[in-house]
Amino acid sequence: MTNPYFTILFVDSPVKSAVFYETLLGIKPVEASETFGLFILKSGLKLGLWSRHTAEPTVSVTGGGTELAFQVEKDEEVDQHHAAWVAKGLPILQSPALVDFGYTFLAADPDGHRLRVYAPHD
Repeated sequence: MTNPYFTILFVDSPVKSAVFYETLLGIKPVEASETFGLFILKSGLKLGLWSRHTAEPTVSVTGGGTELAFQVEKDEEVDQHHAAWVAKGLPILQSPALVDFGYTFLAADPDGHRLRVYAPHD
């Protein structure tokens, strides 16, 4: 079996979402239109932003059902990202906390997709 390398988030407005993710990720999209946006991350993962109004077959579920997770190495980096995302106005769904897999917090993008930053613990 091959490894997944492409994640698609169904969004209300790919243009607005592309601006949000450009600011969040610090990179420009390689594709941006009214119906689709595409980022290629340093890891090689492709992040697609597809209009939930034009996707086929019809999308019946929107944000909140999955998480886009950003791994960092240290707890301090979790706190730094948390402070930066609060300053950007992202809704925080979970404040920084120690959980069974490490130190983490959870935010949301404009469409309600969950964005987790975490530092794993052994």
